[in-house]
Amino acid sequence: MKLRLMTYNVHRCVGTDRKLDVERVAEVIAAEQPDVVALQELDVRRARTRGVDQAHRLAELLKMTSHFHPAMTVEEELYGDAILTWLPEKKVKADGLPLYTRIPGLEPRGAIWVTVDVGGTPVQIINTHLGLVPQEQRRQAAALLGEQWMAHEAWKAPGILLGDFNATPYSATYRLLRAALRDAQSQSPTWRQTPTATFPSSFPFMRIDHVFLTKGLETVGVSSPYGAMARVASDHLPLVVDLEITAADDPAGPAAGPSGAPTLA
Repeated sequence: MKLRLMTYNVHRCVGTDRKLDVERVAEVIAAEQPDVVALQELDVRRARTRGVDQAHRLAELLKMTSHFHPAMTVEEELYGDAILTWLPEKKVKADGLPLYTRIPGLEPRGAIWVTVDVGGTPVQIINTHLGLVPQEQRRQAAALLGEQWMAHEAWKAPGILLGDFNATPYSATYRLLRAALRDAQSQSPTWRQTPTATFPSSFPFMRIDHVFLTKGLETVGVSSPYGAMARVASDHLPLVVDLEITAADDPAGPAAGPSGAPTLA
């Protein structure tokens, strides 16, 4: 069975031309025909982006369902991350990640976990957006690997952790995650290509958007659209990964537990 994923930091749908255009972002996504889309930096009912619920609007335009988690709340205004899909799905958990309190005023970060049904196989998917400070990133990555997330009994292979990690492959945060999971862009028997960078969109040379995999998943394709619209729609390009599901109901790396996806939060 095949699964096409996209992770995309949409920069509140404000492009590098400083134009707010939710429909343009939807066009970039739709052109790649993903089954599941992990989005970061969405505004919901924020004055700066004209009060639009961007998660709902993008899902509406793409004819997908959406689950949104506000990492930051300012009265009625929300800002955070979402998972969109046309596949049968169920939200498992959405919550904040640890703050690094030694530096006041850092932007709150969070994650959202959804189970999607791919031809009868439940696939666990967590979307996140980590902080900018290395110490903060490591704490947040460790939390995702811990008992509230991937060491929970509901986390079962095949599983995917993806998003904007603000961490290159040379960082301690990346190495921490790679100790438990496989980078979808790592060379394997099914994938031999050079890794694709997505930031900045105008001239991508940094790999900070990642897709990490448990066992039971094999990479069969990686791409990043570089057309004129994609280059201007956000300061990141989307990262698109095609996977083959090779096994299910195996221990998923950090922990194993009974199958299924009970609601945790």
